Amino acid sequence: MIGYAMCGSFCTHKKSMAALRALCSDGYDIQPIVSETVFSTDTRFGQAAALIAEMETLCGRPVIHTIAGAEPLGPISPLELLIIAPCTGNTLAKMANGITDTAVTMAAKAQLRADRPVLLGLCTNDALSANLQNIARMHTRRHVSFLPMSLDDPIKKPYSLVCDFDALPARIPSLIHNRTDT
Repeated sequence: MIGYAMCGSFCTHKKSMAALRALCSDGYDIQPIVSETVFSTDTRFGQAAALIAEMETLCGRPVIHTIAGAEPLGPISPLELLIIAPCTGNTLAKMANGITDTAVTMAAKAQLRADRPVLLGLCTNDALSANLQNIARMHTRRHVSFLPMSLDDPIKKPYSLVCDFDALPARIPSLIHNRTDT
């Protein structure tokens, strides 16, 4: 099973959901996970309840949205792969500094402590400023990889990077099948 986690980069949720639909269409068994913010926040980009309902319908299982719900993913219900897309700069910083205070960071901790792969789809306005050190830190971690990133809007947001959600499906086979502990 693959974990698919979403954080609060709400402007990218439409692209993330398209990637999730593609993975479900490809036949992957997906466990949806969202941060508490995503679970409870309505924005101009959509209503939280509608997003959760769509994820649960697509994946055929309840969305994990609490720390207690995510904790068993390591020892009891291990994932073959955890995808965090979008991964906000806030979540990246927490992961880089060992902070586990959301469902998504708990899922990542559970995955990494079991030496299992995590694929980050970074989407943040401060990637090339405050979060650059966290990107570097996470690049050095075993079992962590990133989707390709590009500038979001070089003129209006010169420090902002957004991942290439379209590259996600092609990355999965190598991350799942290159496992050495199976």
